[in-house]
Amino acid sequence: MTFRIAPSLLSANFAKLGEEVDHVVASGADWIHFDVMDNHYVPNLTIGPLVCEAIRPCTTAPIDVHLMVKPVDRIVPDFAKAGANIITFHPEASEHIDRTLGLIRDSGCQAGLVFNPATPLNWMDHVMDKLDVVLLMSVNPGFGGQSFIPGTLDKLREARAKIDAYTARSGRQILLEVDGGVKVDNIAAIARAGADTFVAGSAVFGAGLDTDPHRYDSVMARLRGALAGV
Repeated sequence: MTFRIAPSLLSANFAKLGEEVDHVVASGADWIHFDVMDNHYVPNLTIGPLVCEAIRPCTTAPIDVHLMVKPVDRIVPDFAKAGANIITFHPEASEHIDRTLGLIRDSGCQAGLVFNPATPLNWMDHVMDKLDVVLLMSVNPGFGGQSFIPGTLDKLREARAKIDAYTARSGRQILLEVDGGVKVDNIAAIARAGADTFVAGSAVFGAGLDTDPHRYDSVMARLRGALAGV
């Protein structure tokens, strides 16, 4: 299995955002995770399409936009135009999930559903033909730096079984991403439960070293090292 690490800009230094993107990609990040919160669907307010557009020239790495907003359809085309490659959203935030997934794909992006810790996975059952990514939240969304919820491991196994069964039927691959509390000492267990894509915010941006050539080389190497044993 190929693993992807997607550092979350929510934990980056916003005064040096372009530099942070440069450093973390040079350190080995596969994706850049972009958390969008509206102080409505979740109790926090973060960044929008203009910031996505500003960082797009800084990297060729895929920008993975996680929309924690309600409603979602109005903002999807703006992020597609701003340079997003992947756009995911919460089923509770859409009136018509199939339509929103179609809108994302028609806008030229890969599409995905995000499941909060208490959101059942059956939302994905009838739209798997439009899914490129399934993202499981291992914390309740809204703030960085939270602890991983252990019950997510069983949910990951359930999601992996659904995805593998669908892939066996269709031949289509769907990525399984996890977001929240991912760090060096638990990423291997998360991978063994079925995840192939890992969002890490404070675990990466909080571990930068001025002695590293690209500031985050050491922590990225430790994350890769943990995954190498899976």
